[in-house]
Amino acid sequence: MSKPSVAEVREGGQPPGIKERRNEEHWAGRLYMRDISPYVSTVFVRLRVPPNPITYLMMAFGVLAGVVLAFGGLWSAVLAAVLVQVYLLLDCSDGEVARYTGRTSVAGIYLDRIGHYLAEIALLIGLGVRAQGEFEAGGWVVAGMAAAIGAALIKVETDNVVVARAKAGLGEHVSEAAMQPRSAGLGLARRAASALRFHRVIQAVELSLLVVVAAVVDAVRGDLLATQVLTVACVAVAALQTVLHLVSVLASRRLH
Repeated sequence: MSKPSVAEVREGGQPPGIKERRNEEHWAGRLYMRDISPYVSTVFVRLRVPPNPITYLMMAFGVLAGVVLAFGGLWSAVLAAVLVQVYLLLDCSDGEVARYTGRTSVAGIYLDRIGHYLAEIALLIGLGVRAQGEFEAGGWVVAGMAAAIGAALIKVETDNVVVARAKAGLGEHVSEAAMQPRSAGLGLARRAASALRFHRVIQAVELSLLVVVAAVVDAVRGDLLATQVLTVACVAVAALQTVLHLVSVLASRRLH
């Protein structure tokens, strides 16, 4: 246990099917981060670091990315994107360490969810401050906060499906069939929205990369137009997705 190999930690920390988990595994995790994370997880296991402190560290990097993003200039956008990648790496590692050491817990799952809330909220607020161009209250700061509220509400809608089912004495698992809207029209709209994946604009990894693109455009133009356009897009996506996701839940059999 004290000196496991990377292969051993990978085998114990990444059970079969982990990359295929619906709504749980990020595309970046499947694409590259799950290949990197066992090396970091092995270091944590060898140092006997419990999984929950790793989750706290994940939270810290997510919030720090939002703070850094609030500063102007291309450097802050690039640094925030790097911090988000570390956040994603730690998000993979805490679960791997928990599974390998047999220390999975309800508290760990809870902290992991809170970490995702904090990261997205911090990034969107940081984006609003960045679009404002200064550390003063203003319309762009309010826009960033509005987008952050929307992002949080979307997660609340998702998490409360489990809460509602538990309170009603139902199991946590929801089948793929139960997730489909009962209306054919709504089902088509849900598939279209899923194919477009516009909701990812307000998720931490995607948003951090979009901010870098906007920062490059701003640097070329010498203004903040690209960042401000991105902020407006985040507000629109958050508002639309909040409504669409609520309708999708209520129109399906997830609460039955």
